[in-house]
Amino acid sequence: MIKCVHGRTKAWEVLDISLRLFLLSLEWRIQVNQFSYKDIYLEEGKNVLEVNILPEKYCNFDCIFCPIGRSNKQIDNTQSFENTQEAIDHLSEILDENKVDLVFINSAGEAIIHERIEDIIKTIHDKEVAVRLLSNGYLLNNEKYIEIANKCEEVIGEVKAITEEDFKKLQRPIEGYTLENHLNSLIEFNRQFHGKFILEITVIKGYNDDEKSIQKLEELIKKIDAEKLIVITMDGPFEKKLGVTDNQLKIIRKRLESVK
Repeated sequence: MIKCVHGRTKAWEVLDISLRLFLLSLEWRIQVNQFSYKDIYLEEGKNVLEVNILPEKYCNFDCIFCPIGRSNKQIDNTQSFENTQEAIDHLSEILDENKVDLVFINSAGEAIIHERIEDIIKTIHDKEVAVRLLSNGYLLNNEKYIEIANKCEEVIGEVKAITEEDFKKLQRPIEGYTLENHLNSLIEFNRQFHGKFILEITVIKGYNDDEKSIQKLEELIKKIDAEKLIVITMDGPFEKKLGVTDNQLKIIRKRLESVK
């Protein structure tokens, strides 16, 4: 049985980096075949089950601040994995045995490249449960992946870098990727999406926390026109070097959330 848990304790903040990374990996502690789960938690009155459908990191980015570490599988094409049907069957059992309102597909990389993701989404929908998909957003300019994302009730797209130079330096995408294409993918996807599109912006110290960058983010928010905006900063092992202060984040968040 998967049970609800509460947030992390303050002790998290004083652990050294190596231990924090180890504990971060343990958050996905309930593992079945190659799917892993976090305990069900309450969000805005809904019971949310978070699932990682990838056995290891498969991503088209290789961000320097990724909590999973470096990617040995930097790809942007569909991938097949062993034991997927067993994992899907167990996901179905979990949904039968627990009250879940939303399944959040938040994977170790870009979940949308999973060959069976449409079957995974269908399994969830067959239980009359909604689906939220996290994507960095770059592949949302591809018709095949657009069709998959459109099957979800909610999609989260991410923005971290705001200049081409920082995009290459911080997110280390597949060769040939550009920031312009990344941002256009988010804009164009939401124009045709009929579900709830959520834009998550990460404020990074020294990269997008200055006045010029904030102005660019304001313009981008207008263009994407997401239904919901989330503004966060770096935490965990990257907080000291790349995270802005709580007060800075509060000011920037208030400013960005006022854009419409």
